[in-house]
Amino acid sequence: MEARCVTYRQGDVILILVDKLPKGLKEISGPIILAHGEVTGHAHVITLPDTERHKVRYWDGGAERYIQALERVTVTHEEHAPIVLEPGIYKQGFQCEDYGDEVRRVAD
Repeated sequence: MEARCVTYRQGDVILILVDKLPKGLKEISGPIILAHGEVTGHAHVITLPDTERHKVRYWDGGAERYIQALERVTVTHEEHAPIVLEPGIYKQGFQCEDYGDEVRRVAD
């Protein structure tokens, strides 16, 4: 049996392989942009032609997001090596920072 990576990192994006999707998620339609740099304009994306969009589903769970790769897909970014995701469910983790009285996601 071939070993499978369970955590992928590309810059400030981390994807963790999980067993199943939690209940109560809302599917996100349109482009799959995992993170977008405000300063550089670069983005972590899964780019597919419309005819292949069925290969992946993107879910919003409020504080968390999930990628459901139904077929092999690739996450790209202008400054990082591509990540190939095998079929599975991936939880997208977000880096947070303390900012005074609030905790917020780190922006690129």
